[in-house]
Amino acid sequence: MTGFLQVLGVVFGVLLILVGILESFFFRDQRFYRLFLINPEDMDAVRMWTFNLGFYNMTWGVGAIVGAVMLAGPDAAAGRALLLFTSLGHVLLGIILVLSERRLWASAIAEAVLPAVIAVLLFA
Repeated sequence: MTGFLQVLGVVFGVLLILVGILESFFFRDQRFYRLFLINPEDMDAVRMWTFNLGFYNMTWGVGAIVGAVMLAGPDAAAGRALLLFTSLGHVLLGIILVLSERRLWASAIAEAVLPAVIAVLLFA
């Protein structure tokens, strides 16, 4: 089970890092309009929060990867705690996302489902 959790944790972390890169560096790209719901005329106004939000997600992603890797090491309990914290945090953030903007329901599901599965497996 540890190996499976590690794979899920690394996949989760990599996804967060990729989303963070999109948020920080590609939010102006109109191909991602449906992901961010940003109008072209609002790009300058939202630059600061998208840039920062992207780095938040990249940081969370690193935390998930580090926690997943630590699961097989001598301090597995710390890895478990880190991966659980990261996972439960994103379950909560997915719920907040859909409550704050219902049009982002698909993004909220994408944000919350994998970490919810990881959290359930960590408790099992």
